[in-house]
Amino acid sequence: MSEPMYLAYDYPLLSIFWTMLWFFLWVMWFILLFRVIVDIFRDDTLGGWAKAGWLVFVIVLPFLGVLVYVIARGRNMGKREMKQARAQQDAFDSYIRETAAGAPRSGSVDELARLSEIRARGDITDEEFRRAKELVLSGHGPSDR
Repeated sequence: MSEPMYLAYDYPLLSIFWTMLWFFLWVMWFILLFRVIVDIFRDDTLGGWAKAGWLVFVIVLPFLGVLVYVIARGRNMGKREMKQARAQQDAFDSYIRETAAGAPRSGSVDELARLSEIRARGDITDEEFRRAKELVLSGHGPSDR
């Protein structure tokens, strides 16, 4: 019979710490590498050949390429990222404004519901309801008069 293996017993606490540290640094290295690659493609000031050159440099000599890129062009990486985030936010806000402009206002919905109740009670005719509904949907509701 073989003796059971005690991994935690054989693995000193300091070795666990160093292994976790190296794993964390390895993950951080890949995050930095991919951020640099994304920044190369995001930068509008670089031409096609410059982007290709930086990309080859970063892929062929990754440690040196990323280090040189961060030293040479790292100052504006954050600015480019913020510019892209701001552009995405502006596009989203514009989409929301366009979508909201096409939909009836919540006040309009309330007015339509009130008009429907008045018609159901028989206080207005179907023709009056139709004209009032057109006014509400066109943005000139009875409350705007």
